Amino acid sequence: MRIIGGRMRGLGLASVGKGDVAAHLRPTSDRVRESLFSILEGGRFGDPVDGAQVLDLFAGTGALGFEALSRGADHVSFVENGRVALKLLADNIAKARVEAEVAVHRKDATRIGACSTKPATLVFLDPPYGKSLGDKALVSAAAQGWIAKDALIVWEEASEQSPPPQFSLVETKRYGETWLTFLSFMRD
Repeated sequence: MRIIGGRMRGLGLASVGKGDVAAHLRPTSDRVRESLFSILEGGRFGDPVDGAQVLDLFAGTGALGFEALSRGADHVSFVENGRVALKLLADNIAKARVEAEVAVHRKDATRIGACSTKPATLVFLDPPYGKSLGDKALVSAAAQGWIAKDALIVWEEASEQSPPPQFSLVETKRYGETWLTFLSFMRD
């Protein structure tokens, strides 16, 4: 696994091999990340990455957040509570030398608690597939002030996802067994 574009292009990230089933680690493939960032930087959504405040829920190794930082995001808040993932995330932060540009929140993404940073303008949501945790995490993050009005949410799952209340569906894309569902947050 490596950073595909931007200032950290080519940086190798800590590997989990084929994933860690017990820890629910299933890193986003390079192919899906490359396609995702081509969409994000292709003008369809303006330029949601440059200058973004990013929230990476169920961060795992942090690959999506690191890719966003590499491509111009200002800050990434990683939310993760898995022991194995937290170790890999710490290793990747050290490798990338981005300690001042990130915060790691050792929390359950479905019960995130009050926001202590700027609200996110770009959210990556990559919950364990098929466990119905994505809705809970988005609703919790929105209620606690983590997500800015009109923020773009990119939800990776094994199937197309329906938006929870206060979110609207923008579009979906399928890459093999991976679905990317793009949402917008319509804060009251």
